[in-house]
Amino acid sequence: MKYVGTVILYHPEKSIKENIMSYLPYIEKLYVIDNSMYENKALLPKSKKIVYVNNKQNLGIAQSLNLACTKALEDSFDFILTMDQDSKFKEKKISKLFSYVNNNNCDNIGIISPYHNILTKIKKSDEVIDHPLEVMTSGNLLNLKIYQKVGPFNEDLFIDCVDTWMCLNIKKNGYDIVRLNDVILEHKLGNASIKKIFGKNIICSNHAPIRRYYMMRNTLYLIEKFKNDFPLYCKYLKKVQNHQMIIVLLEKNGFKKFIMMLKGIKDYKKNIKGKYQQGGKNE
Repeated sequence: MKYVGTVILYHPEKSIKENIMSYLPYIEKLYVIDNSMYENKALLPKSKKIVYVNNKQNLGIAQSLNLACTKALEDSFDFILTMDQDSKFKEKKISKLFSYVNNNNCDNIGIISPYHNILTKIKKSDEVIDHPLEVMTSGNLLNLKIYQKVGPFNEDLFIDCVDTWMCLNIKKNGYDIVRLNDVILEHKLGNASIKKIFGKNIICSNHAPIRRYYMMRNTLYLIEKFKNDFPLYCKYLKKVQNHQMIIVLLEKNGFKKFIMMLKGIKDYKKNIKGKYQQGGKNE
């Protein structure tokens, strides 16, 4: 099997070098897709494995992932490791992802995922291996043959729900997702914090207002697409977004975030997709 990786950049911090080095030794090549307005090549490790692409504009997560997958297929790779700029693997257990592929028949497996160590109420499974409905993109080995069969990442979403859409599409088409719970990926979820309200711990992700817009709008598109295939999960997603409209009011700039979520609902009803636009200008 041939393994390649990609990481999508958007105004990265200096920690990007350390993060990349946690997985670069395990892949043959790394496509660094930079959506920043300026070049960040100097922040990267010096390696012949790295192919740096500076878009000089924000193309969004979906289009950037599709660009990397297209390059990977042209270079005859079998699996692509998809990474966020703020993620890194804990210790050297990343090797278990590749060992799983090398020692198992993965013809029917679309994604091999690590366990994402984030601030969440979701309890980690006691099983070493489980089969979740959806996982976050970062740290995944994506089977490029199945990517070709089920179709690309949905560029209409631009950012947010891109990973969930791909996972549900994989499942809908009869393929599996495998998660290795002893492979830990350290991942930042917004600027998450916990607030105690009426004796209960409330997780505040503290995402920016524009991200709240995409989360709301794209979740509604996702529910519309998959409500007949995964009705219980879609009902859960709707409930989560309803709760988030209350939780954002506990965060800094909460009212602005609430307004942007309402804007997301409005634009969904208008069938507006892609990059958010205000006053005719891309934001």
